[in-house]
Amino acid sequence: MDRRRGLSVRLKLTLSYAGFLVIAGALLLAAVWAFLLRGRSRSLNVPDPSDFLRVFRPNNFGPVVFVPAGIMVLAFLLVFGLVGGWILAGRMLAPLSRITDVTRRVATGPLSHRIRLPGRRDEFRELADSFDAMLAQLEDHVAEQQRFAANASHELRTPLAVTQALLDVARNDPNRDIGELVERLRVVNTRAIDLTEALLLLSRADRRSFTREHVDLSLLAEEATETLLPLAEKHGITIETSGDTSTTAGSPALLLQMTTNLLHNAIGHNLPEQGIVWVNTSVRPNTVVLTVENTGEKLTSQLVPTLTEPFQRGTERIRTGHAGVGLGLAIVKSIARAHDGTLALAPRPAGGLRVTVQLPAASAHTQTDRSVDR
Repeated sequence: MDRRRGLSVRLKLTLSYAGFLVIAGALLLAAVWAFLLRGRSRSLNVPDPSDFLRVFRPNNFGPVVFVPAGIMVLAFLLVFGLVGGWILAGRMLAPLSRITDVTRRVATGPLSHRIRLPGRRDEFRELADSFDAMLAQLEDHVAEQQRFAANASHELRTPLAVTQALLDVARNDPNRDIGELVERLRVVNTRAIDLTEALLLLSRADRRSFTREHVDLSLLAEEATETLLPLAEKHGITIETSGDTSTTAGSPALLLQMTTNLLHNAIGHNLPEQGIVWVNTSVRPNTVVLTVENTGEKLTSQLVPTLTEPFQRGTERIRTGHAGVGLGLAIVKSIARAHDGTLALAPRPAGGLRVTVQLPAASAHTQTDRSVDR
């Protein structure tokens, strides 16, 4: 929420308690006047210090008058202080009660609850706004995980259902060619294995359970290009690589997987013939950049942002000999995020896609920034 700047809670408490002390002091002075100064001349003059010291001389008032009156005044100030302090503290801390109430409702109910604390901006309202933003992000994350679980279940069910159908056909037709059945089962099983490994890789990247090392993205780009060059040549696709040494800190295996996925996706979603893939690495202040572009069909600006969602496929894939599992760019996004980087997708005006990955430069990391590799 966009709020105007207001007084801080600390200043409010300071002013409140200061004002309360002023009131209490005024009452005390009034009590002193009532018991020490009444009966004196009404002319405006400065009281003599001995007037205030008379409070320690009970004989001036008499024990019957002074002691009960003093006790009553002190008792009244004590009660007034307790009640006033309780009310002031309650008013100042009322936002915390609202925050606590929403927290309890979220803990036992849906994540759609929000605090939405009214008023001008101060520490409590900044806390409430931050908590609302966290709840919104958490709600989106849970919804994304639920969609992912549903899509993963659907994708895993497909090869299992195909396998079951092939086995049922083979059981009902004993004379069926066993070699053809085995080959089809092998293809289906390979797809199931690829999907399972992709899900495990995605989970590993999300957990950030890897050791950081210095990695040159330009070398990874060359290695991925050499690996996929036969596949590109088979389908008449040219791969052009360029760029400078771009060193970041991260997992060599995951970053190689990220680069390979980007290149494989660029080859798979390309023109049927005479397609081109451009791979470039560059260095910017505090960041290194990996850019992969490819020719292909024209993509809409509405479709491109959804391509990083799991099991989302933008265009029909050319025949690359690999059906894909729909997790390529989702894995790239997860690996980039695990390395404190960003992933940006943009359609090319002439057709195809431009993918840009920005990662922190190696100098922005320390050699001791490590986590347990699992």
